[in-house]
Amino acid sequence: MYPELFKIGPFTVHSFGLMMAIGFIVASWILTKELTRKGYQPNLGSTVTLLAVIFGIIGSKMLFLIEDWDHFILNPLGEAFSPGGLTWYGGFFLATFVIWLYIRKKKISFLKICDAAAPALMIGYGIARIGCHLAGDGDYGMPTDLPWGAVYSNGTYPPMIAFREFPEIVQQYGVNGIVPNDITVHPTPLYEFFSSIILFLILWRLRKKNFADGTIFMFYLILCGISRFLVEFIRLNPRILFGLSEAQLISIVLIIFGIIGSIILIKTKQPMKMSNQLL
Repeated sequence: MYPELFKIGPFTVHSFGLMMAIGFIVASWILTKELTRKGYQPNLGSTVTLLAVIFGIIGSKMLFLIEDWDHFILNPLGEAFSPGGLTWYGGFFLATFVIWLYIRKKKISFLKICDAAAPALMIGYGIARIGCHLAGDGDYGMPTDLPWGAVYSNGTYPPMIAFREFPEIVQQYGVNGIVPNDITVHPTPLYEFFSSIILFLILWRLRKKNFADGTIFMFYLILCGISRFLVEFIRLNPRILFGLSEAQLISIVLIIFGIIGSIILIKTKQPMKMSNQLL
């Protein structure tokens, strides 16, 4: 893998940071395009994206530090300001809350903004996952002998470190109690990238349908939740409850919320259609 792509003088261009930046740029362009189609000012998309960048990174870092609390206590400043260590769901929740506050202050329909943001969120997430793959930051999966398996020996979080918390993997694949760095594993960031492309195309196709405001975003929560829930079965994350990872438990909540929300919104839209026909 390639955590560092190239250097320009004293500056190092990191693959994760570059792909995250590209993800935000693409997402911002799509969001602005959708907001313009819905009749909003184009600069609204830039403002929402800026809030998403700032508070997305802060939220992602905060949740990661909570998850990795033992290491954080030992080195608070080093862990807090390290370039790695981001948990996506933390950024998603904090950024959404801050954007809600901003949209509410502007007296704009939050549900319409959410619908416009859904495809952008999906593609931006997928592009950022390419950065995770190139950086080899521990977002990869369990060992595999499939022909497309990847080796993350040069990553920022190599297997000999990443698998230390998985004694069953160490026992099966370890040499003298250490899993070799050249072990072949599932490239789960790439799985998520391709999944995001497919789900983006679905949302992009649905965005012009005559759904109630907020329905597209509910579909996004369902699709995103299902995708993350499934990939977690082979991804390198500790199981915390019922054999499920933290991300899977959050995904279940998002899926349920999305299903209930879409049902309510669709039912709300139907009486409106009937009343319009009667009028």
